[in-house]
Parts: sequence; C-alpha cells; structure tokens
Amino acid sequence: MKGSLTILCCFIVGVISGLFVDLPAFATESDLTLWVLYALIFFVGIGIGGDATTFSVLKKSNVRIFLIPAAVIVGSLAGAAGASLLLSDVSIKDAMAIGSGLGYYSLSSIYITEMRGEVLGTIALLSNIMREIFTLLAAPLLVAWFGRTAPIASAGATAMDTTLPIITMNSGKDFAILALFSGVVLTIAVPILVTFILT
Repeated sequence: MKGSLTILCCFIVGVISGLFVDLPAFATESDLTLWVLYALIFFVGIGIGGDATTFSVLKKSNVRIFLIPAAVIVGSLAGAAGASLLLSDVSIKDAMAIGSGLGYYSLSSIYITEMRGEVLGTIALLSNIMREIFTLLAAPLLVAWFGRTAPIASAGATAMDTTLPIITMNSGKDFAILALFSGVVLTIAVPILVTFILT
C-alpha cells in the first residue's frame, strides 16, 4: 500500500507542477517520459534475466499461458456490456468497443474516434487511462485479494510496458514474463477487436 500511495503522490505532484510551475522545455516538449519508461523496463529486464528461475514459469504454463489474455478479453468485454445496461446513452456495441481497448488508450481511442466520433473516442481514452492508473495504485490490493495474476488482468495491454514495473514489484519476477506475454498478445488483439466490434 505504501508503494501505491507513493505513486499517487508523485502523480499529484506531477499534475500540480504541470499546471502551476514554469518547467523547462525538455520536461514538457521532449520524449523524456518515454525514455524514463524505457529505463524502467530495462531494469525490469535485468531483474528478470538475473533470476534463473524466472523462465521456468513459461515451461510450466505451456498452452495455459494463453488463458490470461483470453480471460482479460472475455472479462473486459463482458464488464463493458454489463456497464452499458446501466448507461442509457451508450449502446452495448459502443461499450464493448470501449472495453476492447484493453488499456491501450492511444490506439483504441484513435480507432474509435475515426469510426464513432470524438465523444466516444474521448470516453475510450479516459476509460483506458483510468484502467492503467487503477492498476498502478491498486496492484498491492489486487494481489492480496485476488492473487498474483490480478494486476496482470487489470493492466490489460499495459502489462508489457507502463505497468510492468509495478506488476513485477507486487506479483514477483516470475510473473513478469507472464505479464509481458499477456501485454503483447492484448496489444495485438486491440485493433482486431475494436474494428470487428464496430464494423
């Protein structure tokens, strides 16, 4: 829980700094955050590579490794369809299209905007960003309540990049490979699912 509060505090400080502090151009106009993310993933990779037991998880999982991304897809679409029943302005089809973003907010929101307009595209963007932020903040609780694969499912496609460090920290290095695999599969699935649902 301490890690989640630290992340939340850093996020809030970042938002306040962006709003009220005159930051240098390299902090706001460059790809600094992207390079920091690359560095985080690099160090996660070192941690995975340095642990001899990490890859044994893949050997034990075999075909079952595909169950995690499959369950994420089914759960996300079912949850979105269920949520649409409570929202009179959003059809089941549109809600499922938003859910099929699977956390990949940049690509899914572009696809949905092109196919359904800016309003639904913006909802998709916010929904998927909230999914990522929720995973970053709630990962310790997810592990405690639902098990070590829960943050992987919650993260969706971001399990391969932005949420990978927090998943590794809370679920363990042996689950980092599963998170990476699940994130890659879901990232590939997003454009296929969004296009299929909306057409």
